[in-house]
Amino acid sequence: MLTIENARIEMGDFTLSADLQVPEGKRVAVLGPSGAGKSTLLAMIAGFQPLTSGVIRWKGGTMPDDPADRPISMVFQDNNLFPHLTVAQNVGLGVRPDLRLTPDDKRRVDAALERVGLTGKGDRKPAQLSGGQIARVALARVLLRHRPLLLLDEPFGALGPALRAEMLELVGELTAETGATLLMVSHNPEDARLLSDEVVLVEGGQVHAPVPTAQIFDDPPDALREYLGS
Repeated sequence: MLTIENARIEMGDFTLSADLQVPEGKRVAVLGPSGAGKSTLLAMIAGFQPLTSGVIRWKGGTMPDDPADRPISMVFQDNNLFPHLTVAQNVGLGVRPDLRLTPDDKRRVDAALERVGLTGKGDRKPAQLSGGQIARVALARVLLRHRPLLLLDEPFGALGPALRAEMLELVGELTAETGATLLMVSHNPEDARLLSDEVVLVEGGQVHAPVPTAQIFDDPPDALREYLGS
């Protein structure tokens, strides 16, 4: 269980408030207008943005202060790959940040690349890949990190509808295989319909409690209705 208890972040004129629970293994879409605080919510959970007040817990224990010690993998909008490293090296960072990979580590990297459909691409640089392939590299690295919380901050926003749907299907498969709890920021409501069990609505710095996906789209609150333009 991910528990956010009366958490608050104050950044100049902007304040984000959250109080919610996400059961282990759930896939949650985070929706809301631009500037509402969706990415800030993920940064709060990851530890990149310190709390002004409140607490974040995982399985009852308080999250460590250092983001590196939190049980979290995060994929950003740019998929946070290093352009000077090969695909295999970028994935290998998920095993060893110093890239001193053992033969077993390298086999694990190859297996992760195979799992996401990138067999034989390990020697390429990110600039030699398509947008979909870059997203697959980021997911392969997530696989190797074996963290129980996966945070996705609009990583497929630049992809076309068919490829985005393909990547969402892959994320669904990977989270099912690993049992990871997923929170995914998206500007596309269809992403939530395709992947999520629940939806968290963020509006004006207020994070609402998760609602089952079918329920929230069948009877959207006013804020979501306005966002959807319906």
